[in-house]
Amino acid sequence: MRLLVLGGTAFLGRALVDTALERGHEVTLFNRGRTNPELFPEAERLRGDRNEDLSALDGREWDAVVDVATFLPRAVRLATETLRDRVDRYVFVSSISAYADFSTPASEDSPLAQLENPESESIEDYGPLKAECERLAREAFDERALVVRPGLIVGPHDPTDRFTYWPRRVAEGGPMLAPAPPDQPVQFIDVRDLGEWIVAAAESGRSGVYNATGEPTTFEALLDACMRVSGNTEIVWVPPERLVAAEVGEWMELPLWIVTPEFAAMQRTDVSKAIRDGLRFRPLEETIRDTLAWDAERTTPRAEGVGLTAERERELLAHA
Repeated sequence: MRLLVLGGTAFLGRALVDTALERGHEVTLFNRGRTNPELFPEAERLRGDRNEDLSALDGREWDAVVDVATFLPRAVRLATETLRDRVDRYVFVSSISAYADFSTPASEDSPLAQLENPESESIEDYGPLKAECERLAREAFDERALVVRPGLIVGPHDPTDRFTYWPRRVAEGGPMLAPAPPDQPVQFIDVRDLGEWIVAAAESGRSGVYNATGEPTTFEALLDACMRVSGNTEIVWVPPERLVAAEVGEWMELPLWIVTPEFAAMQRTDVSKAIRDGLRFRPLEETIRDTLAWDAERTTPRAEGVGLTAERERELLAHA
């Protein structure tokens, strides 16, 4: 398969290119060449800014394109207009953030968020912008379009550190704050599992829309798996009302924790359709172990503002 990848090679792009090359596909990377330019010397590189100019793609054809990392409708519009007659299949990586409502678990048929300001390119409108990108991709490619909606993507090379915080914190030891109740759902997917499935879906000519995050687990199961990898620590389960009263930030300051009612089901997204069509998940311990190994040797800085600082955690535990 001749595969064109639009976007960087920082995280998901990196994983799916790894898979594509391992499977013997001919890979062309189109990006600005600013992130990990030394990676994948066996792949063809075309340089350009996909938001402005795709002229480097002129006169070329591919079996499939994977559009990895944009939430800008104008970028998708440019890509689909350029590639409509020169690519057999368009794979757009969207997000479960495209859904309008998370009070109940979302399936592929759930209503999507609406973009109120068609001129917006603000990250604050990320979900509605992703939904509009999906619409443009499906409008242009119809039955040749595949829309993939991941949730939280985790594993080695994760620039967000939202998952990495937990394996790292367990490995550090000592009394550790965790948000009660222990059976609160959390949901994520190893970037390598997602990359493998996207490549396989392109190979088999899948189309339509798929949620492609992980099967829901619980905070307790996640932390138990972390302890099986790096040793025991003392977990102090703090009730959500105390965390709210202390103004602990959801999702970022305390990663994976969601208490706002309208987002109660965000980590219970239905992924049964993708599982029926081949999505598989590696053992959680493998993701944790490999994430810790990468984190110990990383050359990139940790994400700012993600996870409780040691001082903040001690303060909260003192009043737990």
